[in-house]
Amino acid sequence: VQLVESGGGSVQAGGSLRLSCVGSGYTYGSYCMAWFRQAPGKEREEVATIDHHGTTTYADSVKGRFTISQGNAKNTYYLQMNNLKPEDTATYYCAVEPKHTIDLSTCATQDPTDFGDWGQGTQVTVSS
Repeated sequence: VQLVESGGGSVQAGGSLRLSCVGSGYTYGSYCMAWFRQAPGKEREEVATIDHHGTTTYADSVKGRFTISQGNAKNTYYLQMNNLKPEDTATYYCAVEPKHTIDLSTCATQDPTDFGDWGQGTQVTVSS
């Protein structure tokens, strides 16, 4: 399994970025896909999730500003980030896991150890 993120960069507060994650090497009929982020000195935190039905969840800190979606191409996912804030500065990672391994009705486990497949991360820096 390989996941490759792209789209990170440096923006000013209030700006927007769209992150992409392209997966290969797997076929999960039912899955959870998540975006996590990790700032220096902080734990990795779940930002948003989407499952094979298109059901989405968001961390409270990004609700109304971020949108997770699946692209038309197979195993392609996006995170649209609007009205970015300096506190959004972090390395962003995408992760995928077969849904049957997650013992919740949603994908919002909040636990990065529930996801076995990860990308290398893409840096997002927001300046004030």
